[in-house]
Amino acid sequence: MPKTLADIKKSLDCHLGKRLQLKANGGRKKTIERAGILRETYRAVFVVDLDQDENAFERVSYSYTDILTEAVEITFDDEATQIAAAK
Repeated sequence: MPKTLADIKKSLDCHLGKRLQLKANGGRKKTIERAGILRETYRAVFVVDLDQDENAFERVSYSYTDILTEAVEITFDDEATQIAAAK
């Protein structure tokens, strides 16, 4: 599992355009689950286009720090790999 922000960005760059499942910490013991496509990666954030039939908005963005701190967990549909910090 990636240990640095640069490693997380590199691993996400390899999965651009692929479908994913996203679990995010919503605060107060809430977990938000979303599905979509990894669209773009930038220097500090990545963008996910969400499925329109399940969500009220089109896109969501998270920082690589969210993955590093385990606030966000990503699982790609085509593989059984997870992009998250080791627990």
